[in-house]
Amino acid sequence: MAKQVKTAVTPTRSEDYSEWYQQVVKASDMAEHSPVRGCMVIKPWGYSLWENIVKELDDLFKATGVKNAYFPLFIPLSFLEKEAEHVEGFAKECAVVTHHRLEKNEQGGLSPAGKLTEPLVVRPTSETIIGDSFAKWVSSYRDLPLLINQWANVVRWEMRTRIFLRTSEFLWQEGHTVHATDKEAVERTKLMLDVYAQLAEEYLAMPVIKGRKTKSERFPGAEDTLCIEAMMQDCKALQAGTSHFLGQNFAKASGIKFQNAQESEEFAWTTSWGASTRLIGGIIMIHGDDDGIILPPRVASSHIVLLPISPKEKDRTLVMEFTENLAKELRNTWYHNSRLRVEIDYRDTGGARGWDWIKKGIPVRVEIGPRDIADNSVFVGRRDKEHRDKKSYKRDEFISAIKDILDEIQQNLYNRAVSFRQAHMKSIDDKNAFYEYFTPENRETPEIHGGFAISHWCGSEECEAKIKEDLQVTIRCIPLDRIKENGKCICCGQSSQERVIYSKSY
Repeated sequence: MAKQVKTAVTPTRSEDYSEWYQQVVKASDMAEHSPVRGCMVIKPWGYSLWENIVKELDDLFKATGVKNAYFPLFIPLSFLEKEAEHVEGFAKECAVVTHHRLEKNEQGGLSPAGKLTEPLVVRPTSETIIGDSFAKWVSSYRDLPLLINQWANVVRWEMRTRIFLRTSEFLWQEGHTVHATDKEAVERTKLMLDVYAQLAEEYLAMPVIKGRKTKSERFPGAEDTLCIEAMMQDCKALQAGTSHFLGQNFAKASGIKFQNAQESEEFAWTTSWGASTRLIGGIIMIHGDDDGIILPPRVASSHIVLLPISPKEKDRTLVMEFTENLAKELRNTWYHNSRLRVEIDYRDTGGARGWDWIKKGIPVRVEIGPRDIADNSVFVGRRDKEHRDKKSYKRDEFISAIKDILDEIQQNLYNRAVSFRQAHMKSIDDKNAFYEYFTPENRETPEIHGGFAISHWCGSEECEAKIKEDLQVTIRCIPLDRIKENGKCICCGQSSQERVIYSKSY
């Protein structure tokens, strides 16, 4: 009988992936449920991870000429009514403010009073309110392109929620641009998708597939939606970022017009694009193991934790002095345009202290005891390796090597994710084989949701809907790097010229 390996988190991924995710979020001390149904409290360890993602993504945006602004949380209902198709896509998720004050009632409690003349919608997205400002800011082709982003929160009243992945309120950025021609707007839509892909792969160690959404999966009111899709360890897809070509739809609804070089007036062409705290859920699910999360060094909440060990009182001063001097030198070391983020854990909790940091996913753990100091050494553990796999470094050797160690961890995480995706991505041309691929009863591990099936699609919404109804599987995207190829639709058997990515998703 095989010996059961003890893990820091239970259940394991193979036992119950959904519950594993919930327990990992709790064990890592990243976030917790709030008293408000469907909302979350992001704790310091999780919020610092978000701050690092924000910093890197914001720099990538600004490198393309984008500037930040901020727009109101509340949107007049009449603004949303201008864009019927857009509103229909969000109507069931809108939170609406109808009163502007509270008054004591007969029972001694509080009741809403002061009914608003016009209801206000708590922003589910900001196209309409931003469009109102853009209409004032743009009058000539000389005002274009207008490239704006805002970092904000949004509210979408979700019925079924999961921390980071789907909550009623979440943090995100939403970019909005205005252009003089459709060509410029399309190019911007593609450029911002490339930015998201760069963030995912170079910073989050998350391999993604760039693709185009089908008509039924597009952003409400958009003419085209591009996306990046990543595979999680239960083989479901996570949409990690989207970029939308809005055509002139929102410009016409908001009155965004400009005078062109020929002095005639025309409607502008617009785009929007966004990514959210859902990325944190993606990091957890793509890199985590049965001992907790594993943070990619380039965005990690902290890079290194120093663990001073001084069982004897007489050694304490020596160990603390060595530890703090090492921390100071490490914090003065630059890693990818920012200083190393270093923690010191002074707690005297023995082995439990190390496990806390393993569960939190910090890339590097450094143990420092009297014997290490006597040898001018440190004892180093890496989160991408087994917890018992530790290596002794001379102090100065470790300082010199730390940037390479972190880069190696970053690359290892990316390589693992690529290998996993390759092992669970399959071209399927037979309908029976396709249905079996996504049927849990046919797998040893029902928690694994098939994977990515690369199959032909005839282009009909009927076939797309049939697959979704039968298997809860959707077309995640039409890959941008696809090769035209004749075949037969996996659903109806009719002629097809391209393959698409089918998967279950979050």
